[in-house]
Amino acid sequence: MEMIFATHNQHKTEEARHILGGILQVRNLIEIGCPEIPETADTLKGNAILKAQYVYDNYRCDCFADDTGLEVEALDGRPGVMSARYAGEGCSFEDNMRKLLGEMQGVENRKACFKTVIALILDGELHCFEGRVDGVITSGEKGDAGFGYDPIFLPDGHDKTFAEMDAATKNRISHRGRAMEKLMAFLKEYRGR
Repeated sequence: MEMIFATHNQHKTEEARHILGGILQVRNLIEIGCPEIPETADTLKGNAILKAQYVYDNYRCDCFADDTGLEVEALDGRPGVMSARYAGEGCSFEDNMRKLLGEMQGVENRKACFKTVIALILDGELHCFEGRVDGVITSGEKGDAGFGYDPIFLPDGHDKTFAEMDAATKNRISHRGRAMEKLMAFLKEYRGR
């Protein structure tokens, strides 16, 4: 079974292939020549649906899309839906982390959570899955694996940031991993009908 993952992000593509490889052949937007899809919704779910719907409408194939956000309690849930563009359009992962760490200087409440929403369009029907992991924002970057805010996010119950973990460990406990597990369980059940 082949499915399009509505992303240009190679890191996300590799995570998806690692998690779903046993049941799906995953291709991304780069591989099908699809342009960047603007994320104009004001929620993670809205952006995921928007991207999946665009691929389905224009390429007429089964597909899924995700949107992920880091929500920091002391910042009233920011960066949230703006996580990828927190430091402005065209910013880097490093720019986003620097801005967030700057805003967190001297802040005692470091609680945060990562959320991922996946929108799947399969045989023309929409299904959504959410994954969440709670943790804290560290005072500085630790580790060089992963991407995004991974070097400054320490998940609850662990002594390593996402960027200090190997891919298998991170995928098992991460927000995206949890959402992907729900997607995989649904696809296995769907295929078994």
